[in-house]
Amino acid sequence: MQVTIHNYRTDLKEAFTRYVERRLRFALQRYGGRVGRVMVRISAKGPAEASCRISTAMVPFGRIAVEESDSDLFVAIDRATRRIGWLFGRKLERAREAGVGPESIRLAA
Repeated sequence: MQVTIHNYRTDLKEAFTRYVERRLRFALQRYGGRVGRVMVRISAKGPAEASCRISTAMVPFGRIAVEESDSDLFVAIDRATRRIGWLFGRKLERAREAGVGPESIRLAA
């Protein structure tokens, strides 16, 4: 999993970077090779609002993204990583139910 983190207007950049990487490993590691490049944007818009946006490529289905905001940046990161993991699982489940596999997607393209 290749992670790129853009950290805007926040203190403790290294601490947030390690925390985000750890949370993403927990949320996405089980999907292995299906996880493409992951881009994370962390920003603090003052003391009252912080946000975390995660965008990732889901091989072979395309991109998915989530954004969460909260007054606590750690809470925003937790919610965003939890949602991206949930969306990944949901999308794979729907593909399995529909009988869509990588081979049929390649043939349709």
